[in-house]
Amino acid sequence: MNAISERIRSIYTVVTRATLAPLLLRCVIFLSGLVAFVLAYPPTILASRAVVLLLIVALLPAIAPGRLWPTLTALLTVIGWVAQTSYYGEPIALWRLLGLATFLYLTHSLCALAAQLPYDAAVSPDLIARWVVNALAVVLASAVLAVLLIALTERWDEGGYVVAAIAGLGVAALAASLLSWMLRRAGKE
Repeated sequence: MNAISERIRSIYTVVTRATLAPLLLRCVIFLSGLVAFVLAYPPTILASRAVVLLLIVALLPAIAPGRLWPTLTALLTVIGWVAQTSYYGEPIALWRLLGLATFLYLTHSLCALAAQLPYDAAVSPDLIARWVVNALAVVLASAVLAVLLIALTERWDEGGYVVAAIAGLGVAALAASLLSWMLRRAGKE
């Protein structure tokens, strides 16, 4: 009983001391997760009772962004996308794929920020705006690169997909090495 009453007291403290910026950030996390689900799942699932489960799963990363909930949300989004394109036979549309990638990345990136902010933090709106602009710049660069690679593969025959896959792996390896270098550099400062 002591543990339960302590938990209720901690929830009450969080609710009474919460500030606007962390709460709005968590609302955006919920909405971006929800939009990712809408883009990933077929309308038949969205019109069923399963939408309640998706609403709850979209809410969990907003409540506890530093736990496993963002990963679970991303995993269920990918499962929905695979089900929609393979089992339900929905054709792959570029706009839907880019939108899905955008909202998945925004959910992930904003969860990383929210995990570092307590509910009662006094946060400058400029910090959140810069974070969102950086995240959108990453999404835009990825979308441009993806569209360019798709355009290149359409010009070539079957070997074009192999070249595009190798180029994509090269870009991923380059990004990983750049991040590693930045982490080492930040550790020295």
